[in-house]
Amino acid sequence: MLEVHNLSKTYSSGAKEVQVLKNIDFTINAGDIISIVGPSGSGKTTLLGLCAGLDKATTGSVKLNGVALEPLSEDERATLRNDCVGFIFQNFQLIPTLTAMENVMVPLELRGVTGSDKKAMDLLEKVGLAARHDHYPTQLSGGEQQRVSLARAFSNDPKILFADEPTGNLDEETGQKVEELLFRLNEEMGTTLVIVTHDLSLAAKTNRIIKLQGGRIVSS
Repeated sequence: MLEVHNLSKTYSSGAKEVQVLKNIDFTINAGDIISIVGPSGSGKTTLLGLCAGLDKATTGSVKLNGVALEPLSEDERATLRNDCVGFIFQNFQLIPTLTAMENVMVPLELRGVTGSDKKAMDLLEKVGLAARHDHYPTQLSGGEQQRVSLARAFSNDPKILFADEPTGNLDEETGQKVEELLFRLNEEMGTTLVIVTHDLSLAAKTNRIIKLQGGRIVSS
């Protein structure tokens, strides 16, 4: 599902170059549940962005669902993401002018799926928010917003789901509920799951932990 080979990323900061990732290698099989952990600044979110085709590596290669990302244009990467990738972000990333249901429908509408409203409602039912389908993000609590983003992430039946600190903005109790939903939906749909987290108790629930430090993998 995901092949990462000799991946490095360097950013220019004024006259200085900062290498954020150095020679990263790993493979993730379909159906795997993986966590990527490490201290702040270790390169976790940068690595997730490269794996998902949100950014381009300085050197090395990424194959996502059998497709090499390097030769693709921005539009081609966006099409690949919409076809087979789901995202969950720490700060929810809901569109404020759309209702919960409309937010879930966005990936479906982009793909031209018929009956997108019914599928969106079914997913909101699964995350316990069918009754609030017509509420806007500002009318929902943080936990509810993250549940909407969960429903949206699974709406395009992704082959792989990237979750970046999915419980980072939630209190412990709410975070545990979101975790349970994430793992339950993931199991139902047979999705490959990659979680970036600093929460070691969440990481312990995954099948494999990749630990980054100073831009390198120190254990896997």
